Amino acid sequence: MSERRSWNELRDETLASPEAREAYDAARIRFELGSAVRERREALAMTQAQLAQRAGLQQPAVARFEAGGTMPTLPLLERLAMALGLRLRVGFEPLDRTS
Repeated sequence: MSERRSWNELRDETLASPEAREAYDAARIRFELGSAVRERREALAMTQAQLAQRAGLQQPAVARFEAGGTMPTLPLLERLAMALGLRLRVGFEPLDRTS
């Protein structure tokens, strides 16, 4: 019988694969961007439909984005930022400063 492993051990083993690591990182980015948009929208007491209208999108597109279901383009991020009263700022930082 095989030895049982913890969730962390299984995750670390899986993420050792470059393909899995790449997919994980892409999902993390989508989730973080979607969460940031949702938090700002809610802080403004705005519905998804209202945000969609301001950004020139359909409400389901906003819902998918907020759920981390799509990887946005820079023009889409600019439209969402403007609709939320924000300025988009894109940059790079050293890997040792990121989580």
